[in-house]
Amino acid sequence: MRSRSKNSSDGVSKSGKAVDQEKIRNVVTAKRSGYTVVALFILIVHGIWAVHRYQFEILPDPLTAQQVGKRGFSEEEAMKHVEELTQLGPHPVGSDNLELGLQYVLEAAENIKKTAHWEVDVEVDLFHVSSGANILVGGLFKGKTLVYSDLKHVVLRISPKYVSEATDSAILVSSHIDTVYSAEGAGDCSSCVAVMLELARGISHWAHGFKNSVIFLFNTGEEEGLNGAHSFITQHPWSSTIRMAIDLEAMGIGGTSAIFQAGPHPWAIENYALVAKYPSAQILAQDLFTSGVVKSATDFQVYKEVAGLSGLDFAYADNTAVYHTKNDKLKLLKPGSLQHLGENMLAFLLHTAASSELAKGKAMAVNEKTDAAIYFDILGTYMIVFRQRLANMLYNSVIMQSIMIWATSLVMGGPPAAITLSLSFLSIILMWIFSLLFSTTIAFILPLISSSPVPFVSTPWLIIGLFASPAFLGALTGQHIGYLILKSYISRVFSKKMENLSPVVRSNRAKLEAERSLYKSGLLQWLILLIVGHYFKVGSSYVALVWLASPAFAYGLLEATLSSARAPKALKTITLIFGLFVPFLISGGMFIRLAGTLAGMVVRLDRNPGGSPEWLGSVTVAVYISAVICLTLVYILSYIHISGAKKLVAIASFIVCGLSLIVVIAGIIPPFTDDVSRAVNVVHVVEASGRNGEHKEPNSYISLFSTTPGKLTKEIEHIDEGFVCGREKITDFVTFTTSYSCWAENDSVQGWTENDIPTINVETDSKTDERITQVTIDTKLSTRWTLAISNKIEDFRLKDAENGEELIQIGTKSTSDGWHSIQYSGGKNAPKRFGLTLYWVKNHTQVTGNDDHGLLLRLRTDVDRLTPKVKRVLEKLPSWCSLFGKSTSPYTLAFLSNLPVDF
Repeated sequence: MRSRSKNSSDGVSKSGKAVDQEKIRNVVTAKRSGYTVVALFILIVHGIWAVHRYQFEILPDPLTAQQVGKRGFSEEEAMKHVEELTQLGPHPVGSDNLELGLQYVLEAAENIKKTAHWEVDVEVDLFHVSSGANILVGGLFKGKTLVYSDLKHVVLRISPKYVSEATDSAILVSSHIDTVYSAEGAGDCSSCVAVMLELARGISHWAHGFKNSVIFLFNTGEEEGLNGAHSFITQHPWSSTIRMAIDLEAMGIGGTSAIFQAGPHPWAIENYALVAKYPSAQILAQDLFTSGVVKSATDFQVYKEVAGLSGLDFAYADNTAVYHTKNDKLKLLKPGSLQHLGENMLAFLLHTAASSELAKGKAMAVNEKTDAAIYFDILGTYMIVFRQRLANMLYNSVIMQSIMIWATSLVMGGPPAAITLSLSFLSIILMWIFSLLFSTTIAFILPLISSSPVPFVSTPWLIIGLFASPAFLGALTGQHIGYLILKSYISRVFSKKMENLSPVVRSNRAKLEAERSLYKSGLLQWLILLIVGHYFKVGSSYVALVWLASPAFAYGLLEATLSSARAPKALKTITLIFGLFVPFLISGGMFIRLAGTLAGMVVRLDRNPGGSPEWLGSVTVAVYISAVICLTLVYILSYIHISGAKKLVAIASFIVCGLSLIVVIAGIIPPFTDDVSRAVNVVHVVEASGRNGEHKEPNSYISLFSTTPGKLTKEIEHIDEGFVCGREKITDFVTFTTSYSCWAENDSVQGWTENDIPTINVETDSKTDERITQVTIDTKLSTRWTLAISNKIEDFRLKDAENGEELIQIGTKSTSDGWHSIQYSGGKNAPKRFGLTLYWVKNHTQVTGNDDHGLLLRLRTDVDRLTPKVKRVLEKLPSWCSLFGKSTSPYTLAFLSNLPVDF
C-alpha cells in the first residue's frame, strides 16, 4: 500500500481533498509543439516578405499618352526624355554633353509652351549665373565655401493667364540635369528631369484653374555642391515668389520614389497624404538623413537653410550600390518607377496649386516641438500623418500607463517581482550580447575567407545567411541562458510558496512564468526606446510605440488575469499573431528596405580609402541586422524555450549560415558584377611641390584606389600595368587622403606638360601684428578645384583676377579638422586666375589643429582628360569595377600643389 505522503504528490492534498488529475495536467503542462513554433516562423518570414514586396516592389503599370490624354502622366512619354539624356553619356558641369542636355530640356520646355492650354501662361527662361558663393552651415558642408561660376539653368513657370496674383505665390519643383563624370545618370537624375517635363506638360493643361503658379527648375551644379539650387534661390527674380519647395532626387535607380524629408511646416506632407495615389514616405529615413548617418545632401537643404522654405524631398532608392557609377543606366530603371512618382506628384500639385492656403506657406511660423509632422505609409497604400503635439500626448500616456503598471506589479509582488523583472531584463542584455557577438564574428571573418570583405553587395539576400542566421542563433542562445537563470530563481520562489505542489508541477509553473516574464521583457526594452526617443523628439519613435502597445494590448486581452491564484498557462499562439500583426505591417517592410540600402551603401563606405578597417562595412550591416532581430523577434523567441523546436531552429540557423559561408568561400556568387560594381578611381596625379612645400621637379604617377572596402590585388592583376599596392604611398587629395592605394609610375610623363601645372604665387606679405598676405592662384586648365586654407588664417577673401569680381567676402569662416576649404566648379567660361587675400590669426605661430603644420595652402585642380596611361588602364578595368564620382572626387587628371607657412 502507498503512503499518504506519496498520495499527496499524485493528486491528493495534505488536507485529504482529492484533486482532478486531468485538470492538473492541463494547467501545468509546460510544453509547446515544435511544429507550432516552426509554423509561426514560416508565417512571420513570409508575412514580412509579402509586406516588403507590396510596399516597395510592386509598381504601377506604365501608361501611354493615349491612355492618359493631355492632362495625365505617361511614363512612356517620360521615358523618351530619359533615353535622350542618357544617350549623351556622363554630363558633368563644364562638359559639352551638359550643354547638349540643357539644349534638349530647353527645347522640350518650349514645346510645352506651344502646346499649353490657351488660358495658361507658360514662361521659359534660360537662366545664366555668372558667379556666386554658397556657405552652408550643416551636414557635409561644415568648413567649406562652395564657389560656382558660369552655370545655366532652365526655368519654366506655369500659371493661370487671367489670375494675375497667381505669379506672386509659387510652388517650386526642382531637380538637376548634371551628372557626375562617372555616370550617365539614368537614375540620378535624368529620371527626375523626365518626370518634371511630363508633369509640366500635363499641368500646362490644368493650370487655368490654379490660384498659384508652379515653377519647374532644371538646374545644373547640384553634383558639385548644390550650387544650382543656391544660385537660383539667391539670384533669380522668381525665387521671391516661392512658398513651397519640392525636390526630386535619387540615391539609387528607380523603384518607389519616397519622401525622406518633409517640413519644417507640416502643411505639405499633410496635403500629400490626402491626395497621393501611391503614398511612400518614412520619417525614419528623415531621422537617419538629418542625423548624418547617411553622408549625403540634396538641394532641399538649400531651400530650407538659405530660403527658409518648407516642402518635400523625394528620392529613388532602389539598388543604392549603383549610385554615381557606370551602372546608373537605363536598363536598370524598373518599369513603373516614373509612373509611381509622376502620378503622386501630379495629384499633389493639382491639389496644392489650387489651394488658397499656400500663400501663407513661407511665412507660417512652426514650432517643431509641437507642429512637426510624424509620417509613414502602410503598404504604400495608406498614409499616416500626425503632428508632434499629438505624438507627445500619445507617448506620455503610454509611458505613464506602462510605468504605473510596472510599478503596481512590483509593489504587489514585492522583492520576488523586482528580482524577476531584473532577471528578465538580464535575458534581454544577454540576447543582445550573444546576437552581436555571433553576427559580428562572421563579419570579422569575412575579410579572411572572401575575395572581398563585403561579398553580399551584388546579392543582398546573402545577408540572411551571413548575418541574420548567426544573429538569430545568438539571440536565442542569450535569451535561453537568461531563461534558465530566470526559471531557476522562480523555481526557488515557488518551492517556498507552493510546498503543497509536487516538484514537477512547480517546475512546470516556473517554466511558464519564466516564459511570460521573457515576453514582458520585450515590452520593457521597447518602453525604454520609447522614453529615449520621446525625450530627444525622434520622429520615428512611433515605431517603439507600435511595438510596445500592440503586443501589450494582445497580452492584456488574451493572457492577463486579475486573479493571482490562477496557475500560469503557456502563452497562446493567437497572442503572438495578434500582437505582432500591426507592428510587422507598419515597419517590417521598412526594416528590410533599410537593410538593402545599407548593403548597397558599403560600396562607397571608405571616404578616405584605406582609412577604415576592411571589416567595418560588414560589421555595420551585422550590427544593424542584430539590432532588428533583437528588437522585433524578442516576443517570438520567448515562445521557443518550452517547445521542442529549440534544437531544430538552432540547427537550421547553423546550416543556413554554413551554406552561405561555403558559397562565399567558393566564390559561387561574386561580390560584384557587371551591373553592381566596385567603386574605384583612376587618377593621373601630378605632384608639383613637396610635402612641406619645398620646390622640386613634378612627380607623376597613376593612382588606383577604391571607396569600397578591400584590397585591389585581383583588380591590378587583371589590369597588368605595373601597379604596386600598399600603404607606403599616401596621397593627399585635399578633400580626402588615400591611406591604401595602388600606383604605377611608368609611362606617367605623357598626357600633360609643365605649363598645365597650376601656380600659387605670393604677391605681397605684410609681416606685422595684423599680417596680410596677397596670393595669386592660376589654375591653368581647370575650372574645378579645391583649396584648403590652414586655421592659421583667420579670414580671407577671393576675387576673380580678370575682372576684380569678389567671389568670397570677408566674414566668419568655419573650419573642419583645422582647415577651411574652397570648393570651386564652373562652366567652360569660368575664370581660372584668382586673387586670394589672407588675414592671419594673431600669434598664428601658436595655432594648432591640423596634421600638416608646415602647410598654409593645399590645392588640387581637376582636369577631365584621359592621358595615354589612364586610357589604357580604363580599357583594361575589370567589368566588375566602375569609376565613382562625387563632388569631392578628382577627375582622371589631378594636379597637387601647396604653399608652406614659411614661404
